[in-house]
Amino acid sequence: MTAKKDQDAVTVSSDRRGFMKASAMTATTIGIGFVAASEPVLAAAIETDFVGIKAGEQMIPVGSFQMPAYVSRPEKAKGNLPIIIVISEIFGVHEHIADITRRFAKLGYLAIAPEKFIRAGDPNSYGTVAEIQKNIIAKTPDAQVLNDLQAALVWAGKNGGDLKRVGVTGFCWGGRITWLAATLPQVRAGVAWYGRLIGEKTENSPRHPVDIAMDLKAPVLGLYGAADTGISLESVDQMRAALAQAAPKNPAAKASLIEVYPDAPHAFHADYRATYREGPAKDGWEKCLAWFKKNGVA
Repeated sequence: MTAKKDQDAVTVSSDRRGFMKASAMTATTIGIGFVAASEPVLAAAIETDFVGIKAGEQMIPVGSFQMPAYVSRPEKAKGNLPIIIVISEIFGVHEHIADITRRFAKLGYLAIAPEKFIRAGDPNSYGTVAEIQKNIIAKTPDAQVLNDLQAALVWAGKNGGDLKRVGVTGFCWGGRITWLAATLPQVRAGVAWYGRLIGEKTENSPRHPVDIAMDLKAPVLGLYGAADTGISLESVDQMRAALAQAAPKNPAAKASLIEVYPDAPHAFHADYRATYREGPAKDGWEKCLAWFKKNGVA
């Protein structure tokens, strides 16, 4: 990123982050605060500092549209950086998602979290998950999401990212999108955290992960919880069966893997929520990093 572009990025101070978290106020800028529907916020939520990295808001062109994203990168880097696209839950790019990009930046990645709901509205305008599903998620087509992801990669390639080393990771809604993103030729590997695998087929969501095993271009590591009340173990078994069926003709499907943590609920990695489970979260994170290294992203 050039000096001018660095100046254009909105860098969020740790003091401001702490204030927003303590007051449980709503998000007003990308990467700050938490969406009302995700509260109450745990005081133990992990905070990653800004030492040695550059992080803040960045506008990314998608045709004539400007899509906001939270971007983090090492402050001093030699050569092009491996790229990680971080895809949010239904809550959008709030403080936890921004923090995850900083965790990746600390490890040498150019990490980008695009705000994919910007056209449909602000998740923070709604107080419940059901309202977000109805008013935001239902109005956000998969094709648009994948196009936004590709636009983020175009931007990354022009701003210090290595397009030969691209990984995608996402949580909940973003976990489902991660499976779909692994059908794109630019992606080397994906890590899907408790993303829905089956569902009703609609105009905006014509296919689900269970339908695209044969089309995978990159191996996916799926991280799921056995106590997830929204994603059944039966659906996990369906996904495993789809991968096994595709495996003889598709190396990416053959290399994909699903890990299920006993007793872990949905959103077990979300350290700002009561669903957080330290053991599975830390183990999953280590497996995530190892997966990207194994598959040529790191």
